[in-house]
Order: sequence, then C-alpha cells, then structure tokens
Amino acid sequence: MELTADYHTHTPYSHGKGTVLENAMRAKELGFKEIGITDHGFSHIVFGVRRKQIPSLIRDCKEAEEKTGLRVYTGMENNIRGISGKCDFTEEDYQNFDLFLAGIHVYIHYDKFADWKLGWGSTIRGKLRIKPSKSLIKYTTQAYINTIKKNPVDIITHVGFRCFCDPVEVAKCCRDYGTYLEISAKKKHLTDEELDKVAATGVRFLIDSDAHSVSRVGDHALAEEQIMRVGIPLEQIDNIDGRLPKFRFGEYKKKHC
Repeated sequence: MELTADYHTHTPYSHGKGTVLENAMRAKELGFKEIGITDHGFSHIVFGVRRKQIPSLIRDCKEAEEKTGLRVYTGMENNIRGISGKCDFTEEDYQNFDLFLAGIHVYIHYDKFADWKLGWGSTIRGKLRIKPSKSLIKYTTQAYINTIKKNPVDIITHVGFRCFCDPVEVAKCCRDYGTYLEISAKKKHLTDEELDKVAATGVRFLIDSDAHSVSRVGDHALAEEQIMRVGIPLEQIDNIDGRLPKFRFGEYKKKHC
C-alpha cells in the first residue's frame, strides 16, 4: 500500500509544528503528488486560524507549491458547530480555500448552547466511562449528517473521536453525497467491527495522517495495520497506489462560485 497524498496536516497557523513549506517538502520526499494544509477552523477557541491570517496562509501554500512542484491545497479542518450542520466556512470564504474538511472538536464556539454536548458531553462521558445515551448518539449522528447534506464537504475527519455517533449512518450519508470518510492514522477512532460495517456501505475512504509535526506527514502505519486486519478492499481507498480523489468542494465551486 503506497500513499499518494496526505490531505490532513497542521502547521503553526493552528497548533502544528512544521511550516507549510516544511510539510510540503516532507510530502515531496515521500513521493506524494498532493498535500492538504488543513489547520483548525475559525471557531476553535484555542487553535483556530484567524481570518486576518488567510492572506498569509494562501501565500505560504502558493510558495510551497512553486518550490516543491506538488499540488498544495489551501484547506481547513472546519469545526462542526452544531446539529444544524453549521461549519466555520461561509459562502464568502469559499473563494479563499480549495479543500473542505469537517470534524467534531471540543474547544469551539458552538452554534447554540445545546450543541455543547457534541464535544463536551461525549468527552466527559468517555473520561468517566459512562455509557452514552441513545439521544446523544442520535444528536451527534444528525450533526454529522446535516453537515454533509448542507455543505460541500470533501472529507469528514476522525469520526468517533471524542464523540459518540452511529458511524454507519454517517458513512451512508458520505456515500450518497460524495464526501470521503477519513481513516485516521493518528489514532484508531473506530473499532475493527465498526470499520468493517462502515466499509460495507460502499463509502469511499481517504487515509490521512492528521500530522501535527513534519515527521508525521504521510505516516499511515496505524491506519494500514487496521485496514489490513479488517480486510478493507483497497480499491475503496482513493489516495493510495497512484490514485487521487475527486473532491466535492472543487466541483461545487466550479458550478456556483
């Protein structure tokens, strides 16, 4: 299994250690064709990119692209801010970005007060080893689904990380709307049984490192181990063995922006 691109990497624009250029140079060393620079979204209280930084981020990505010859995507890991499906991007932001990731995080400005349960509710239950309620699972699952339906999301990141949901239902929605489901190589967020059921939906996968340091760009060992153990069909993964994905966000922008 040879990775051809890594679409989830962080830089000092959020809380990554490697610069945009350093991440891109590492991707070139690994023989990749593309890399995504996807720092945390605006609503992240601690680590979010600030809108005033966007021009600098764009310049850094263009410079890295020119120096490495790789496609360097100016992206963002949007925060899912509530059950409404609201994310950090507005329509006005679309022109500045070319990769749309979305995931659930804890330290963010939620859309509404009740939405705090998406991150904090699950985190607290997880730490205290309290079984999640059916209503919490349903609420979180619907937040993922509404996000996919209402936004041209390219990749849903680390499903199941610090949250409780029905990953099969999330995968079905990804499949139906052309959104990729990430298999994260940072931590195993789905059990083998869950990943097997998710794969059975026919959803398309991407393997990403979620790198917060240069040395972890392209590191996919943990994901590969689980994929081979579970027996996920490799043809279902679109950033390995020379293949590159067809992203939903880019197609949306061609038609509407």
